[in-house]
Amino acid sequence: MPFISKIQRQTDYSLFPSSCPIVIDNGGSYFRIGWAGESDPRVIFRNIVQRPRHKSTGETVTVVGDHDTALLKYFDCTRSGPRSAFDSNVVYQFEIMEYILDFGFDRFGVNGLEVDHPVLITECPCNPLQSRFKMAELLFESYGVPSVAFGVDAAFSYTYNQRLGVCNKDGLAVSSGFNTSHVIPFVDGEPVYESCCRTNIGGYHVTDYLKQLLSLKYPHHMARLTWEKVEDLKMEHCYIAPDYFSEVRLFQNGTKEAEEKTTCWQLPYTPPPVEEQPLEDDIARKAALKEKQGQRLREMAETKRALRITELENELRGLDFLLRQLEKVEEMDVPAFLSDTGYFSKQEIESSLAKVTQSLRKAKREQVESDEKADASTAAAEKYPLIDIPDNMLTPEQLKDKKRQIFLKTTAEGRQRARQKRFQEEAQRERENQLDEEKRLENPELYLEQLHAKYKELMEKVEQRKRLKTNGNGNNSNGNHSGAVGRGERLNAVQKERMRLLTTAAFDRGKGEDTFGAKDEDWELYKLMSKDNDDEDEGPYEDETELSRLSSRLQELDPTFVPKLEFVASQPVELPKPRLLTKEDFQILLGVERFRCPEILFRPNLVGIDQVGLDEMVGVSMRRFTPKGQGFEEMLTSSILLTGGSCLYPGMSERLEAGIRMLMPSGTPIKIVRALDPVMDAWRGASTFAASLHFHAQTFNKSDYEEIGEAGLRGYRFRYRV
Repeated sequence: MPFISKIQRQTDYSLFPSSCPIVIDNGGSYFRIGWAGESDPRVIFRNIVQRPRHKSTGETVTVVGDHDTALLKYFDCTRSGPRSAFDSNVVYQFEIMEYILDFGFDRFGVNGLEVDHPVLITECPCNPLQSRFKMAELLFESYGVPSVAFGVDAAFSYTYNQRLGVCNKDGLAVSSGFNTSHVIPFVDGEPVYESCCRTNIGGYHVTDYLKQLLSLKYPHHMARLTWEKVEDLKMEHCYIAPDYFSEVRLFQNGTKEAEEKTTCWQLPYTPPPVEEQPLEDDIARKAALKEKQGQRLREMAETKRALRITELENELRGLDFLLRQLEKVEEMDVPAFLSDTGYFSKQEIESSLAKVTQSLRKAKREQVESDEKADASTAAAEKYPLIDIPDNMLTPEQLKDKKRQIFLKTTAEGRQRARQKRFQEEAQRERENQLDEEKRLENPELYLEQLHAKYKELMEKVEQRKRLKTNGNGNNSNGNHSGAVGRGERLNAVQKERMRLLTTAAFDRGKGEDTFGAKDEDWELYKLMSKDNDDEDEGPYEDETELSRLSSRLQELDPTFVPKLEFVASQPVELPKPRLLTKEDFQILLGVERFRCPEILFRPNLVGIDQVGLDEMVGVSMRRFTPKGQGFEEMLTSSILLTGGSCLYPGMSERLEAGIRMLMPSGTPIKIVRALDPVMDAWRGASTFAASLHFHAQTFNKSDYEEIGEAGLRGYRFRYRV
């Protein structure tokens, strides 16, 4: 299960005497702080700092430890990721370390500016003197602690389990933490740092490797594969394989055992709504309602049609009455008589009369004559009534309308002709397709052979035209056989004629006075240059279109036909239809990743780290051990303690024992035990030691720091034996 942070502020800080030490486990992953003598720390949080910027105000804030996703949605975290104070396992960013200590002491209940309690803080084995001095300077100068002591977390865990009888005084501590892994020999309860071994591989690298593998496997779920979630998956599902290559072959063969070892993480999924089949009663009710609505619409339409007929009949009677009155008026008085009616001539009244008559017949649903020419002429007369009227009978406004009507009529006739031509072409294409299909059914083999021959001939023609367009027509009169051609050799006849006209015009312009344009014949030059009569350019488009049609036809009839890519690319590609997402699309399957990721603890070269694994680290540490001898080796290998958060994987003890046995002589006793709590035993061991009477004798006081400074920490070494 994932570790749980505790950041609730403590309220009993003032109840403890100033002589009670404060114990801090400053790990690469978690920061733990508590009182000496207690079994559990009071405050636990992630040892990281993040400085996001507020989206609205732009103010930068400092977030220490685990961030609240509901709170951070108001901040921009894209430019500021989580930062750690550690480089591998050494503290080097003391600005970040100060933020972490401020937050830790505040949650611990410190009210004032100074901490008046001794502090025991953990560090890595063989910590550089500069890092230790900077930490002491930070604690003394910023927080005013009276004294400080430095100890190794793995050593505290080993001595704590030794007191509980889990391991012996002489043995090995294999500590695999967040950033690094260590092997430390112990002789008579004291660590021998001269023989320890370190590898820069830990839980961080395992989590990062698992995150990379899952992101490559499920790229559409990368947003859900956060660092925290991947770390939880690692702690819940990963294990150490007894034999890595055998386990890989097991999954490669896809056996039933491999399927049983594959675990599934189901992401949140909402199935699409399923349409239920309606009942017969519902169908009948909907049909009756639809029929009722249709009847109502029909009645409304009938009422509207009756009103329309009445209006048209009234308008028709009015036009008839107007025409009868117009017959009684003399020709000289016609414009004055029509000025009040809104009409300009008798022809316009007759056109309106014919239009109203036709509309009335349609409204009454009477049969209309099907003579297309008569309908067209009637429609033209109705739409364009001023075309046939002489200009001397029209006003200036009517003349403008007449010109507009002439333009509209010409455009409409052109569209009609284009539409008829398109219909004729479609009909011709259908007849050709029908004849083509009849030929295919009559003799399929001969038809396919002719189709291939036609495709080959057309392909050669298109390729030949492209070669000529690129390299010229081959008629190089200058004897240039090097393959290089000029622009003139790549032009066709029409393009050469245009070039000649341009050259002639430019040449003539340079002779004395420029008189070009004085004659009307000069302007014919532009007509010749802009004339679109390049018949040779139309051929390639028609040939390529026909080639594309033949290619599609051959693909339908001949499965073995493979067209050229340059002509297939121009054809429209039919995209696959998207399918509905199912529950399986929202599942993360962990198969080979379960043991492949923690395998880097034994094979760091899988992630590009050229260092030894945990089993070889034991051999390196044994070779560095000064009091060599078979007795000492057997004494150390008979008590190997696993501690640290990365030692919680199932199968770790068995795999480490198998690896050490291959390095040790035959018959060497090997006993590997796991700490009671590999994560918390380091803090508990430090808490137990800080509560003893010997602790104050091993602290480094503030007065010594002010007197001798860094030199006092140079020879400092913590003694773990009580």
